[in-house]
Amino acid sequence: MSFFNTASTSTTGTTAGTAAPAEKDIEVPEIPTDSISSLAFSPAADYLAVGSWDNNVRLYEVGANGQTQGKAIYGHQGPVLSVCWNKEGNKAISGGADNAARMFDITTGQPQQVAQHDAPIKVVKWIETPQGGILATGSWDKTLKYWDLRTPNPVASVQLPERCYTMDVQYPLLVVGTAERHIQIYNLTNPTSPYKTITSPLKWQTRVVSCFTNSPNSGFAVGSIEGRVAIQYVEEKDSAGNFSFKCHRKDQSPASKDQSLVYAVNDISFHPVQGTFSTCGSDGSIHYWDKDARTRLKTFETAPGPITATTFNRNGTIFAYAISYDWSKGHSGMTPGHPNKLMLHACKEDELKRRPKK
Repeated sequence: MSFFNTASTSTTGTTAGTAAPAEKDIEVPEIPTDSISSLAFSPAADYLAVGSWDNNVRLYEVGANGQTQGKAIYGHQGPVLSVCWNKEGNKAISGGADNAARMFDITTGQPQQVAQHDAPIKVVKWIETPQGGILATGSWDKTLKYWDLRTPNPVASVQLPERCYTMDVQYPLLVVGTAERHIQIYNLTNPTSPYKTITSPLKWQTRVVSCFTNSPNSGFAVGSIEGRVAIQYVEEKDSAGNFSFKCHRKDQSPASKDQSLVYAVNDISFHPVQGTFSTCGSDGSIHYWDKDARTRLKTFETAPGPITATTFNRNGTIFAYAISYDWSKGHSGMTPGHPNKLMLHACKEDELKRRPKK
């Protein structure tokens, strides 16, 4: 356990003539020494947990003007792949390539192991049920496990059709995306057997699933490695609302419109209040979207490297994103001096407001 020693912050120095909003995005100092894999804000305060391939989780406090202070750091014995918080916001939880989930108590400053798998834990999610809080862990060992942190063994273990790549929760909905494009949908009133199992509506490998927020009808978005996002409703009665769209693509040249360069969608984050969402990709771009009006709300200035992870804070006033190498171009893309940055964007209400339906 060690603390960061400075509380300074800096604003990105963008060159003259670039888009104005980028100048206001604040760069967080003292960030991980390797690529950032995962981000999560506490549901109780503006504390940000950051997981990295450098085997550590860092916790930052974000002040009213975006200034950040490193509060704590704790380690895994392998890269950290996922972070989340409990409901009270006093415990950060992380899963990693050391096959373990660890919980850090911010009141005592002590980390402890709280879950174990036979392969790396790709995702950790906190589930707040009427009976209390449960930790869900999804692993490359093809299982989903539920843990009551007061007991050492899982309360339930569910066999998945393949390795878990992504998972999200919006109680009572839990959605798991695995290898081979399986998507399993759980109703958490019956957490051990899937309510539905579907094949991803996208033709390529699933990278991320993200549940709708503030939506009258339950559903989720799916992002694939092939620059495409699908909006998928759970219930058959809402299926007319299902659609997919292309994003995170570039034309190779203005003359060759049909030869796009295609990039992976690395993360999808829904705004907690508006229900609109962001996508980010290996192309270094971030977009805000409105699924109901089927329209793009905003495009960020392209970053100097892939965007690996994004998240909104609890009331949707801060949007955090990581610029890191995501290995999308293999070993050859890992050039010396590749940017590794953690950025904070102050959300303006009109950027994320829902548009009238067309």
